[in-house]
Amino acid sequence: MTDIEIINIILHGSRDKFQTLVEKYQSMVFRTCIGFLHDKDDADDLTQEVFIQTYQSLNSFKGDSAFSTWIYRIAVNASLNRVRKNSRIPILNRLESLFDNGKEKKISINAYETEDPESILIKHEKSKWIQNALDTLPENQRTAIVLSKYDDLSQKEIAEIMKITEGAVEALIQRAKKNLRIKLSASYKKKK
Repeated sequence: MTDIEIINIILHGSRDKFQTLVEKYQSMVFRTCIGFLHDKDDADDLTQEVFIQTYQSLNSFKGDSAFSTWIYRIAVNASLNRVRKNSRIPILNRLESLFDNGKEKKISINAYETEDPESILIKHEKSKWIQNALDTLPENQRTAIVLSKYDDLSQKEIAEIMKITEGAVEALIQRAKKNLRIKLSASYKKKK
């Protein structure tokens, strides 16, 4: 059954069929949200909000683009709105820290992880540098790089979602990579 057929069934009263769309697109929406928010719990919450918004506005889906493109737009817009809302909170409060209310947080270590603790901490710190640098990119660059790297979308798909040309997507990704290199290099030099 196609997405359009499922949507028509939902719009004609079979609301329980919406679960089919949730199951199909949940991981995609989550990857997009986590790419912007960098926090699993926040991304989980926002993913639920995206599906609530999707359900509430399902009757406005015209079918001019693929349903996946439409829901990506909702996820990107919701993520950007959340980032804007959170930007009013100082960045140190937004980012996950190793300490929470005076109690040390445990860094998640996979069972198969055989690296020494210092290597794990270095990887964790590098991840934070990347997240911080990503957060400082202009919205359009951040959106393009998140959709490209977190969701592994083609430039054509990103162009449809962002409603720009493929050439513009390529330029945004190149600028984002350049800006990330500059920001990460500056962060690394400060640490030395």
